[in-house]
Amino acid sequence: MISLKRIYIITGLSALVILLGVTAVSTWYTVDESEQAVILTFGKAGEAINEPGLHFKLPWPIQKVEKLSKETFSLKFGNNEKEDADLKGKKADTKMITGDENIVFADLVVQWRITDPAKFLYNTNNPEEILTDATSASLRSIIGSSKIDDALTSGKAVIEAEVRDLLSSLIEKYDMGISVLAVKLKDVELPNDDVRKAFTNVTDARETMNTKINEARKYQNKRTNEAQGEKDALISQAQGEKAARIERSRGDVAVFNKLYEEYRKNPDVTRQRLVLETIEQVLPQTEIYIMNDDGNTMKYFPIRPLEKEQTKPTEEGSEKNE
Repeated sequence: MISLKRIYIITGLSALVILLGVTAVSTWYTVDESEQAVILTFGKAGEAINEPGLHFKLPWPIQKVEKLSKETFSLKFGNNEKEDADLKGKKADTKMITGDENIVFADLVVQWRITDPAKFLYNTNNPEEILTDATSASLRSIIGSSKIDDALTSGKAVIEAEVRDLLSSLIEKYDMGISVLAVKLKDVELPNDDVRKAFTNVTDARETMNTKINEARKYQNKRTNEAQGEKDALISQAQGEKAARIERSRGDVAVFNKLYEEYRKNPDVTRQRLVLETIEQVLPQTEIYIMNDDGNTMKYFPIRPLEKEQTKPTEEGSEKNE
């Protein structure tokens, strides 16, 4: 029979082995590259551990490890459909009113990440639910101060930026240990087909107007550039003509100065020379006949017709001889 003392010894050794085993197993842990960990010492959270690899700690129950993901999460606001026949399949929680009192349905995606594991685990009871409520409040606040045209067309980027700023400020106040990375409006729609059709017509008219305005501005720029080119060409031509006339005037002045110098030296010769040059310029094709008489009678000398008549018989005679 086994004695009671031996049973105690075996039980004690077994408990010691189990305790040593638990201690050996619970004194180390590993952190993956996509994970982050926080050490709890008697339930009190310490600093976050983000470095991947093997780490050591005090054995359980003194310390334990909580691991959280470092990946980016996506919160899809507006995907919870409710049974409401009037909404025709739309999401009831995405129904909101714009600043100009129009109803729209807006779906939003928020990308967020855990930045402080201890605060994420223990500062709030349900951080994801709080993030959803904060997203709804932020989106409704911004949509409520925006016009329907901005929400449906070119103002989406501005709305996304304003929602992100407002949501980030709320999350910072709640101190939940998360940060908002991006906000994206997935879909903004009108409540029924008639309203959508009317808004589409307005949008098409606006696009047509913008197209016509752009075409008019393009034509205006084209004509302005052409007019500018013509103006520059005329200015260049005028400047060239100005320079040419100035140089020509300088040349004329130089010629005049030379003539004046010659005139001062020999007035009679220079005067006669100028008269002859002027006559050559004014009467380049004129024939001059010098007559030695008193000039009391007018004389007519058809010399050129007589020369032509004399030349014609001569040419006919030469042809006969041939």
